[in-house]
Formats: sequence, C-alpha cells, structure tokens
Amino acid sequence: MPDRPGLSFTQIQAAMQAMIEKAMQLPEEPVAMAIVDATGNLLAYNTMDNLRLYSRRHALRKAYTAAILGMDTGAHAQRLHSQGRSISEMGDPQLTFGQGGLVIVKDGVILGGLGVGRLSQRPARRGSRARRSERYAPVEMRQI
Repeated sequence: MPDRPGLSFTQIQAAMQAMIEKAMQLPEEPVAMAIVDATGNLLAYNTMDNLRLYSRRHALRKAYTAAILGMDTGAHAQRLHSQGRSISEMGDPQLTFGQGGLVIVKDGVILGGLGVGRLSQRPARRGSRARRSERYAPVEMRQI
C-alpha cells in the first residue's frame, strides 16, 4: 500500500522554528502556533508567554479548519459571509470562522494546516488581520 503524502519531521520542525523566529520579532504581541496534518491531527504546537487561553485554542482550530476544508481560513470566512452562512452550519464544532489559518498543499494534495492565534492589545491596522498568518508562516512551508 503506498504511503500517503505528508509532512516530514524535518519540515515540521523547520516550519515551527521559522514561525517562532518571526514571532519573536514582536515579543509584546504573543502568539500560539500550530501545525496539523491533513486530517487535522496536531503535529507541532508552541506558545509564547502571557497569551490567553482563547488565543491558544484558536491557533489549533485555525490550523484544523485550514487542513479539513482545504483552504485558508480567511478565504473560507469571506466565502461564508458572501453566502450569508455561518460556520456553525457546517456541523463541526472545531471549525472556526477566524482568520489566521493556512492550508499546506503540494501538487494539489493537502498535507496539513498552519494556525496562528493571538489577541492584540492594540487596535488592528486596516488589512492586518487578513495577513496575520502569512506573517508567521514560513515561505518554505507554503511552497512545499
């Protein structure tokens, strides 16, 4: 039986290290970072000090949502909004409507998802929420 494509240990560790390095550039804005496989199972997780539990949980839910739905959570949220639908209609309580989840795809095959959760103390700049996950996601992971 052929192996299903997936993320290697080396890729996961490199991606997490790149996300941590990027997050440490703004230590006053702590984040949680999660990487899941194509079925939404946790592969790696890290969190900075002083981050609220809500944001920690949402990093996991964002990565899960991106992997399960096969699309970035921001794009999915826009699609649902344009259809006048709610995330609760999808029937999976782990799915989230929040921005910050990116799907990892190679050659058209979903390999997993990345999720970043944070709760900023300062007001968000216009358009900054939509790019949050891209800010922390390593370029190498997006181009696997």
